[in-house]
Amino acid sequence: MNILMVYPQFPDTFWSFKHALEFIGKKINNPPLGLLTISSLLPKDWSKKLIDLNIHALTNEDIRWADMIFISAMDVQRDSCQKIIHRIKGFGKKIVAGGPLFTAEYENFPEVDYFVLNEGELTLPQFLSDFSSNVEPKRIYSTEQFADIQTSPLPDISLINIFDYECMSIQFSRGCPFQCDFCNVTALLGHRPRMKTVDQVIAELEQYYRAGWTRNVFFVDDNFIGNKKYLKEEVLPALIQWRKSKKGFTFITEASINMADDPELMSLMSKAGFTTVFVGIETPNESSLIECKKSQNTKRDLLSSIQKIHHSGIQVMAGFIVGFDNDTPSIFDEMINFIQESGIVTAMVGLLQAPNGTELYRRLESEGRILHEMSGDNADGTTNIVPKMDPLVLKNGYLRVVNTLYSPAYLYPRIQTLLKAYRPEKMPGQVYAKEIMAFFKTIFRMGFRPGEGTYYWRLLFWTLAHCPANFPLMVSLLIYGYHFRKVNALNQKKEIRAANKTNSDLSKKPVVETSVSQVGRI
Repeated sequence: MNILMVYPQFPDTFWSFKHALEFIGKKINNPPLGLLTISSLLPKDWSKKLIDLNIHALTNEDIRWADMIFISAMDVQRDSCQKIIHRIKGFGKKIVAGGPLFTAEYENFPEVDYFVLNEGELTLPQFLSDFSSNVEPKRIYSTEQFADIQTSPLPDISLINIFDYECMSIQFSRGCPFQCDFCNVTALLGHRPRMKTVDQVIAELEQYYRAGWTRNVFFVDDNFIGNKKYLKEEVLPALIQWRKSKKGFTFITEASINMADDPELMSLMSKAGFTTVFVGIETPNESSLIECKKSQNTKRDLLSSIQKIHHSGIQVMAGFIVGFDNDTPSIFDEMINFIQESGIVTAMVGLLQAPNGTELYRRLESEGRILHEMSGDNADGTTNIVPKMDPLVLKNGYLRVVNTLYSPAYLYPRIQTLLKAYRPEKMPGQVYAKEIMAFFKTIFRMGFRPGEGTYYWRLLFWTLAHCPANFPLMVSLLIYGYHFRKVNALNQKKEIRAANKTNSDLSKKPVVETSVSQVGRI
């Protein structure tokens, strides 16, 4: 059997880091970990090939070679999926689809032959058993059970060139113990954190190391600290020991804000090589945090918590949301002031969206407030719900937040705030030629840009004078800021084009009597 695996294209989004990656000649951050794991679950005598559309084009020859084609995707890759599936069906090939997008809304993809949903460790063997027994496979394989990920195999990295990517990926745990109503993680992966063994984690890292990788590794867990006791007693000490003979490895992950309550945990993470953590802050508005059941963020000084994490040598990246029912127009200034004071440079601010399968989706659907499926891009300025706040006020307020935060007048002081607080663990590192070139590119793209140059040179010389060890981080943050402004501008241009098209279409419509039901559909 010839199996072609296809990873759809990511649009130009906040998290694509497309315009940042251009500085170092890369196209995408991370490889498709899900498909690499699925590959290891397939029969060893099957021939396999992977096409990541973010790096390589899918050719007709690739499609003709395949006996069956596997696709995995997230919500944000929906448009690319639709195009790929339609193209493949033109060749008469069988398609097997899985991953978060298809698990949440498989009914929107009628051209797919087989759906292997939920966790592949459970549902893929069922599909393969039917397939190998000459039994016509069912169209849908799903389960309400959760996999024992201590049985998960090593990802099959032989299918990729690891140096096409900026960062490798590893998954230590699945599931999250919290109840945030807008998050679909628990719907997909449950509330009880399930963890791999220490040996599994080290084996995956060793696999990357033997392949020549010594750079960033992203622990893709939705909440890395779901079991702090196990981390502190076994996992982090093992990582610290493993890295003693390694040069250059640094780690990124996602975690809840309560990591700030555990100095020992933060110290161990920093010593183990963790330099960055993504935290879902969501909002400084306490009533909105209660509304969305973000209990871990309530009854605490969020700014103080962020500062503690920065002081531990771990940079906070964070997600923020406006448009909760409890938000008033004052939230926009509150959000700007909070983010600016926090020193969170990589601040993703989005309008509230309701993912299919979440408690929020079910509540708003019962209230008749779901408009359509969400875009999957948390920061594209769109929403799939009817907000309580006047939509125009919400939209204009949101635009003011992002336009302010990503402007040089706010971004550069925020970088300085972070650098003042950030106290990283000293680690052996490597300087790469591409990173040196990236710095020189910042000089030409930012240092001489009208309205930005003064901020650029002031921050550069301040960093060299006060915290030269953080100079590489400063350069990275400048590049991120460049990306944020580019994406923000592109999103707003798309909105304008969409509005103009709508107005144009409406102007072409003949004047007809319209029933109440028709108005509802419009």
